[in-house]
Amino acid sequence: MKLGEQLVTLRKENKLSQEQLAEKIGVTRQTISNWELGETAPNPEQLKLLSQIFHVSIDKLLGNDHEAVLVEKISNTERLAGIIIKILKGIGILLILYLVLAIISFFLFNTISKSTSTSQSFLTATLECTLDEKNYTYFIESDREDNIIEASGSEYINELLEKENFTKGKMMVAFIEAYFEEHGGSCN
Repeated sequence: MKLGEQLVTLRKENKLSQEQLAEKIGVTRQTISNWELGETAPNPEQLKLLSQIFHVSIDKLLGNDHEAVLVEKISNTERLAGIIIKILKGIGILLILYLVLAIISFFLFNTISKSTSTSQSFLTATLECTLDEKNYTYFIESDREDNIIEASGSEYINELLEKENFTKGKMMVAFIEAYFEEHGGSCN
C-alpha cells in the first residue's frame, strides 16, 4: 500500500479529520491532502510524528511491510520443514523395511544353508576288503554327526552289522576292518 493510501486508512481508523491531523503535525490541511493524494511526501521529521501519532513503524507508513515478508519466509520455512519431515519419515520407513528384510533373509539363508549343508555334507566310506581270495565291497554313508544314513555290502557282514546295531559310521568302518583283520583278510 502506498504512503497516501496508508495515511487515509490510518487517519480514518483513528477518527481524525485532515484538519485535526494537520494540527498535530504542524502543517496545513492542504499538505495532508497532498500527502494522501500522493502529490507530495512528508519529510523524515514529519514521518516520525505520523509514526508516533498512529503507533505504527515508519516502514509500515511507507509500505515497506516487513511483516508480510517475514510471514512469507516463515511459511516457506514451515513448508520446507514439512517436506524434510516427510522425507525423513520415508527414509526411516525404508530403513525399517530394509532391516526387517535383512533379518528375514538372514534367518532364511541360515535355514536353507543348514538344510543344504546337512543334506550335502555327509561322510562316505568305501571299503575294498579281501578274505580267502574273495573280494568284498562295503559302502557306508554318514551325516555330519556320523549317524549312518546308508550301509551296504556283503550279506554276511550286513547280518553281523544288524546284530551289532551300529548307528555311527566310523564305528561300523572300524568293525569291518577289525573283522577282516581277525579272519586273516584286509581292507583298503
